[in-house]
Amino acid sequence: MAMSANTNSGGPMSEINVTPMVDVLLVLLIIFMIMAPLMQHQIKVDLPDAALTVKPAKTTQPMDLAIKADGSLYLNDSPINREELKARLAVAAQESPQPQVQIRADKTVEYREISSVMTEAKSVGIVHLGFITTSSGKDGG
Repeated sequence: MAMSANTNSGGPMSEINVTPMVDVLLVLLIIFMIMAPLMQHQIKVDLPDAALTVKPAKTTQPMDLAIKADGSLYLNDSPINREELKARLAVAAQESPQPQVQIRADKTVEYREISSVMTEAKSVGIVHLGFITTSSGKDGG
């Protein structure tokens, strides 16, 4: 701890000596200025040109599955029963790339209904399932 030489109190100094910190920073600056040009590639190589040979992935429209409060199902806004839904999902599972099934369920629908639809989708090979919700309008949630 540094002590004050000019005062009679003999208490600790409240000033910070920044000279050593400035010295260290200047040394680091000089080192980086010298090393920066050395970090570039010294050997020049004539690289070949490349063309994109892989086609960009085809995007598919997601499948919108709505479950109303009474348990009725709608696929892309068209009414559908469970057997038809399973057949349509099986066909969609064979597509490449596979479309995402986005589930919009009424908030009063019991989870077992949603779970059974998810289980059927997984059983036919659907990999991408998502849920559509609305924001609560509250901050942080």
